[in-house]
Amino acid sequence: MSKTSSRTGTPILLKNLLLLEPSFGETRGGYEILIEGEKIREVSDTPIQSASADLVDCAGKVVMPGLIDSHVHSMHSEVFTRRLEEVPLTLASARGAKRLKDMLDRGFTTVRDAGGTDWGMKQAVEQGLIPGPRLFIAGRSIGPTGGHSDGRSRTNPGYPCLCCNGQAFLRLIVDGEDAVRKAVREQMRQGTDHIKIMVSGGVASPYDPLMSEQFSDAEISAAVEEADAFGRYVAAHAYSASAITRAVTLGVRTIEHGNLIDEAAAALMAEKGAYVVANLVAYVAMKERAADYGMLPEMLEKNEMVIEGGYRSLEICKAAGVKVGYGSDLLGALAEDQSREFSIRAEIQPTIDVIRAATTIGAEIVRRPGQLGTIAPGAWADLIVVDGDPLADVTLLEGQGRHLSAIMKGGAFYKNRLGKGA
Repeated sequence: MSKTSSRTGTPILLKNLLLLEPSFGETRGGYEILIEGEKIREVSDTPIQSASADLVDCAGKVVMPGLIDSHVHSMHSEVFTRRLEEVPLTLASARGAKRLKDMLDRGFTTVRDAGGTDWGMKQAVEQGLIPGPRLFIAGRSIGPTGGHSDGRSRTNPGYPCLCCNGQAFLRLIVDGEDAVRKAVREQMRQGTDHIKIMVSGGVASPYDPLMSEQFSDAEISAAVEEADAFGRYVAAHAYSASAITRAVTLGVRTIEHGNLIDEAAAALMAEKGAYVVANLVAYVAMKERAADYGMLPEMLEKNEMVIEGGYRSLEICKAAGVKVGYGSDLLGALAEDQSREFSIRAEIQPTIDVIRAATTIGAEIVRRPGQLGTIAPGAWADLIVVDGDPLADVTLLEGQGRHLSAIMKGGAFYKNRLGKGA
């Protein structure tokens, strides 16, 4: 096996493969794929002629788009995030780099960070300094005092200095319309692709009730207006149907989690073309192991409130026509379960729907349809080669990448067990 991010400039012709293109809805044989530079040049069910290309024999394995996780936190290297107050910035950055590498090892060639990763880490990946997926970043998530972004203890009456430890990357606490506008502008100045705000209570925050609603209408509208003016969009952490309805009515584009959505809120989302990013694996993993890493009992109690709702939310969204992206939202050591979302969702959804959530729908969420999440001419050459058909056994996409013979990002093999051959 080789791992490399080098690119020679020589075209690559993939032969002897089964193609899992999400738009097909099935795996098809007889295809070849020509890659030139960072993009796919040609996809054909007849032989492709290219005298200059390096031939890669895929040995009858399945080629599919690289995976997209639409809700990660690469800088959240502790399950109980208050522990990051003891983590220096240098160590936090090193941990974040390792988490990104692990994601790429699992076949995730694109991830959307929902709070924590900054422009510097994105540049490190783009410049080839560290291996990792394509990054679409939110910078620091924005929330009000006492809300899901506020991780202080009850005995801390002030705002701690977050500039010198691992918490620095994670969140902003702001109150009032003007403060929200400034915070959003600052995140966009720092190179974010989208804005993350908190509009309801959360599981991994100790004191806010899960059903609480956070930020006023004016504050939410301010965030949306500023993001729109800059050509960006707002993603909102929201669980309850009322919080979802309020956020979407005010112009929020994506709802993160959405476990307690109801039919009326889903109908509104469908009307507005808004997306849900679900992450059932986070609740399962927290139930199983989060207490071992210091998560507080009151957090775990809230986790119990949303687990079953997560499954129901997928059914409600499908009935309403709401597109649901693939998310993981795993903190600290739980991140090793990132790919487990596939088998969890496949318990109640057709496997092709789960794969589309992690490919074509993910591409829409990051506003790159036709460029990501597909094997098609003109798309970026981000793909994985699987040792079997994930439509028959979705667990082939799990196992920390051990079932992946190759991972390609931007036309360069990051992992390649295939070698060359006619």
